[in-house]
Amino acid sequence: MLSNLSRLLTYLCAALYGVLGAFLFILPEQLAPVFAWKVTAFMTMTIGGWCLGNAWLAYITARRWQWKLVYTALIYLWLFGIGELTVVFFFRDKLNLAHPIAWLYLLTLLLNTLAAVIGVFDYLRLRPSNALDGPATTNIQRLLAAGFVIFVGFLGLYGLSAQIGAPGTNAGIFPEIMTLFTLRSFGVFYFSLALAVIPYFWDKSLNAILHHSVASYALVVLITAAAFVYLGLFDFAQRPGGLLYFGAYLGVGIPLIFTFRKYGAGVSRS
Repeated sequence: MLSNLSRLLTYLCAALYGVLGAFLFILPEQLAPVFAWKVTAFMTMTIGGWCLGNAWLAYITARRWQWKLVYTALIYLWLFGIGELTVVFFFRDKLNLAHPIAWLYLLTLLLNTLAAVIGVFDYLRLRPSNALDGPATTNIQRLLAAGFVIFVGFLGLYGLSAQIGAPGTNAGIFPEIMTLFTLRSFGVFYFSLALAVIPYFWDKSLNAILHHSVASYALVVLITAAAFVYLGLFDFAQRPGGLLYFGAYLGVGIPLIFTFRKYGAGVSRS
């Protein structure tokens, strides 16, 4: 277990991400022109999906709050906050803080980063046990986790390193041209998702990976929903890479439904 302060900060992250995400997801057309940097309505709704997904992840993780069960979800949340705040720092000359929604985004990242710092300090101080205390994953399940890390990690690294004009950045996969600020933000999101799953290369806890999957599931659903809302932006005939964007989320989201039905949500069925 980590401290009550870490848990409180995680609940606060859930609240702030929930408010921020609701505004961005529901009002993308209105908020895109006044967001923290230059984005389109589709990008705004997608970022809103990240935030609402983070809100669910933070809430269910704080509610369960058993280190062995929730630690990889916390790793993702901590990496996301630190990474996105770092992107903001490097592109600070591009920031537009004229509207409250931009300040809410910045405040949420600052709180997330604070939660990460306190959480890491708590871990180093308390050294909670990682001993296996439930059913173990199969070799196939660990192989699927490795495939996820390789694929999503590649997307993250590419988003963090590619320059505008490189393959896939000119609406080749995502249907709109991104600024470098947006590309790096997307890169942090994907890279954080990938790094947080790496512990399952050696951690055989089925309940832990089920919790991680349940906690992350809202990200899959909401980002896919945003893509369907803006389906008209995709031209699959001229830019077939858009199929990869849909396929990546549907390829993860649909099989997980059957996984949850068979194995549960990472806690005892009793």
